[in-house]
Amino acid sequence: MVQQLIVNADDFGRSSEINAAVILAHREGILTSASLMVAGDAAEEAAALAKQNPTLAVGLHVVAVDGPAVLPASRIPFLVDDSGRFPDAPVRLGLRYFFRAAARRQLAAELAAQFERFAALGLSLSHVDGHQHMHMHPAVFKMLLPLATRYGARGIRIVRDDLRLALEHDGSRRVAKIMSAAVFALLRRSSRRRFSGTALHSLCRTYGFFQTGQMDKSYVLSLLKTAREPMAEIYFHPTTGPRLDRLGPNPVDLDTLLSPAVREAVAARDWELCNYPQIARQ
Repeated sequence: MVQQLIVNADDFGRSSEINAAVILAHREGILTSASLMVAGDAAEEAAALAKQNPTLAVGLHVVAVDGPAVLPASRIPFLVDDSGRFPDAPVRLGLRYFFRAAARRQLAAELAAQFERFAALGLSLSHVDGHQHMHMHPAVFKMLLPLATRYGARGIRIVRDDLRLALEHDGSRRVAKIMSAAVFALLRRSSRRRFSGTALHSLCRTYGFFQTGQMDKSYVLSLLKTAREPMAEIYFHPTTGPRLDRLGPNPVDLDTLLSPAVREAVAARDWELCNYPQIARQ
């Protein structure tokens, strides 16, 4: 049985170094798609590069935590600081999205603005996912689904990584990984209830959550050899520049995407490299 594999890069548009890594990994490596931060410093550059590389599927990387907003700070004061950035505070923002109606109204306006900005860049919307997976927060996901449908997205990321494989590869931070797995199991259940009945696609497995920022070659080779799902996504954070933070863009991910050994492992298992629009057309 042919197994289908989406290989995605997050944070497209965040910087020129990330943009360069995405295009290099698509042209010379195994990368098939990327998720665009529409308010990133290099978003317009990313859109132009995507148009020059039409085989690269591009989706929206929704930012509702730890990143720049599209709307000015005066429009969404419950969400961002004076500079217009969401704080790196997922728990605090998550509680605010749950319990403050004013925050949810502002969030709805910001999400709509991000989809509108994506459309204005002239790109076809492949899929939707979220920075730090905040898109799976119940309040965010509820707003996201109708927008994804309205703007023609073909898929949405619902995180389901392999905890056992991650712990076998790297047993550090074991308790944190187990707790994260439990939290996202609840978020996944909530998301799938809302997701049912839509025309959007999600995949059986998503790899990258437990190894975010550390998608080294040995880990990816292990998962390519052991995964049995008919459809899966692996996501990376590549850059041609230095590591930006512990969990974010880093040159190790780019090396893995360009690795001949990784490409050989894909071929050996008859993985079919694809993207969400190609899966949706089947």
